[in-house]
Amino acid sequence: MIPSPSGESNVPLDAKVADLIRQLPALKHSEWIGRSLLTIAQMAKEDLDRLDWKIISASLRDMEKAFELFYPYRHTRKIAIFGSARVPPASPEYLMARDFARAIAQQGFMVITGGGGGIMQAANEGATAEHSFGLNIQLPFEQNSNPFIAGDRKLLTFKYFFTRKLFFLRESDALALFPGGFGTLDEAFECLTLTQTGKFGPAPVVLIDRPGGDYWHDWDAFVQKQMRARGLISADDRSLYTITDDINVACDAIASFYLVYHSCRYVREKLVIRLKTELSDACVAGLNEEFSDIVVTGKIEKSQALPPEIGDETFDLPRLILHFNQRDLGRLYQLIATINQMCAAAPEAAHPEQK
Repeated sequence: MIPSPSGESNVPLDAKVADLIRQLPALKHSEWIGRSLLTIAQMAKEDLDRLDWKIISASLRDMEKAFELFYPYRHTRKIAIFGSARVPPASPEYLMARDFARAIAQQGFMVITGGGGGIMQAANEGATAEHSFGLNIQLPFEQNSNPFIAGDRKLLTFKYFFTRKLFFLRESDALALFPGGFGTLDEAFECLTLTQTGKFGPAPVVLIDRPGGDYWHDWDAFVQKQMRARGLISADDRSLYTITDDINVACDAIASFYLVYHSCRYVREKLVIRLKTELSDACVAGLNEEFSDIVVTGKIEKSQALPPEIGDETFDLPRLILHFNQRDLGRLYQLIATINQMCAAAPEAAHPEQK
């Protein structure tokens, strides 16, 4: 029987949804498909108006198109690039964004932009349409796509900002932010908030300025003076982002993050860190000595995939498991950096752009 979202059973509705599932072709994720259909069926019993259903329908359509778009590229890491739409093509910021996107694409990564002008256009120009995605937004006034992504099949227009933002973060393996206005700072703080709270990542966040620029240094001075000094953030939260005006440093901050580290997820109360190569017992002992402060109970241990991970594409990767305190995200980023430094020469480290 398919459990309802509230945990309660609705036998007649359960039976009808289960019957519908049986009539469909063999489905790998039938449990979750059934739960989704049951949720919609239960909402149909509520007193929702026409606008509510338009929101539900359009948001599902947004997600369906985006899932379809990104699926063929699921094994290539992608960098979301944010910044002002107002910078002209001759500006140092534009040229920096163009050159960064070109460099990161040459390393095998792909880029995701909002599909508009300014920094977005620079990134699509540098990476070229072949290595770019554009996630545009449908607005009451005309929202033109930049000429470097317009007409490409990897340009997608969303109905809602929230579904668009969902896929920016869901599909991104790193975030690169260039100077911008309120929207760019909103993206910066939201990304860091989601990172700090464990809702995004771990993934590198790189704040890039033109050579000699002080945009992000001034921003960081505010963060350190008004947030860190007041105890509103942790001193280790500075490890969540990198500030640079050097393209090579920016590219290395992303590539080095995925030298050995692959990804992570929670399995019940345990944080499972997937790696591209197995660490030696001596390396794990060193991690336990240096990072015992973020382990609630027990210690950091080597492991193979856990039973709930059966069927996962990462099933064959070696793992570390720990009872992470889910609070000190800056320290977790330091742990990942240490792991990467321990095995930077491993053969698996040659392709950080591949998932």
